[in-house]
Amino acid sequence: MPTVLDQLSAHRLVPVVVIDDSAQAGPLAQALVDGGLPVAEVTFRTAAAADAIRAMADRGDVLVGAGTVLTPAQVDAAVAAGAHYVVSPGTDRAVVERAQEHGVLALPGAVTATEVQAALALGLTTVKFFPAGTSGGAAAIAALAAPFGGVGFVPTGGVGPKNLGEYLALPSVKAVGGSWMVPRDRVAAGDLAGVRDLVAEAVRLASSLRP
Repeated sequence: MPTVLDQLSAHRLVPVVVIDDSAQAGPLAQALVDGGLPVAEVTFRTAAAADAIRAMADRGDVLVGAGTVLTPAQVDAAVAAGAHYVVSPGTDRAVVERAQEHGVLALPGAVTATEVQAALALGLTTVKFFPAGTSGGAAAIAALAAPFGGVGFVPTGGVGPKNLGEYLALPSVKAVGGSWMVPRDRVAAGDLAGVRDLVAEAVRLASSLRP
């Protein structure tokens, strides 16, 4: 059975979602599925996050993770809601270890050699590269991948259709995260058809960039 990381790598794209009302989660999950990308990283930036994760996870057809996870307590809440993985903007030992205790994938942020080594010391093989756009972009990932040959990266932040190809061209990039596929204002407005179309276009673009 493929691991969560295998599944993320297969999809290559991770929609980063901010949900203000958990009632939006079910329809949004359907839009992701209809767009051909049954994956979501629901950020803990709103009070609706845990309930939104639960609503998506209960469907059984969406690979749901929690984003912007900053504390072990948030890891607990995310996993209790059904999250399959947790993503953090930085590398925090307590957060990573709590995720490991629960048996879920942790993707902590790392943009320097020191941070990558810290993640490796915690037994991880893949990190989130965030914020990608202001941390050197694809060129920086390529430079880090040279000494850290076995490390995978999931760049997020400042990624969009215009530069997606630069990241997906790198063998070390497992998947790319972004919010351009799921704009917060469209989700809030209930424009799920528009979200579905954006997701489908992103999937088509990623497929055309496949090496």
